[in-house]
Amino acid sequence: MSERRYSAAVERLRSPERLERLAVELVVQYTLSGQVFQSVLDVGTGSGVFAEAFAGQGLRVAGIDIREEMLEAARSFVPEGDFRLANMGRIPFGDGEFDVVFLGLVLHEADHLGSAIDEAYRVAGKRVVVLEWPYEVGEFGPPLEHRLRHEQVLDAAYAAGFKQAEQTPLQHLTLFRLDKA
Repeated sequence: MSERRYSAAVERLRSPERLERLAVELVVQYTLSGQVFQSVLDVGTGSGVFAEAFAGQGLRVAGIDIREEMLEAARSFVPEGDFRLANMGRIPFGDGEFDVVFLGLVLHEADHLGSAIDEAYRVAGKRVVVLEWPYEVGEFGPPLEHRLRHEQVLDAAYAAGFKQAEQTPLQHLTLFRLDKA
């Protein structure tokens, strides 16, 4: 297992302080703006924080994670979701199966950035959204050497075939919205 892998208890993942830093409502708003969506895949779902927020918007939700204990937590918060044990390099869903693929604070853990973006592109019908730590030394999150430069994400997005890619800085994080058309 990579030293980059994040591990924390469900309680810590859902602490009020962490949820505030994640800006969940704002992230969901940015993710869904500009188009109509019916379904979302939450890659690296963890305890299902974002899956729960997307389900609250009426979307059909699925998620993948590499840890079964996290999937169990996600299922407890989003019982109607389809949560599966898998990694972002081999997503067990069909081509274009989801309107949106959401990668929340997980892309920096990819063994191969380009392959992870390619796989997200494959299962996304319309959009991929990447939420990541900014490339700067921060009080929270991984060390700088595990963070992604915005050019890395945008270059991988265009190489995968995305037609539009934009970066939006948030207070603590950075959001990339990658559209197929």
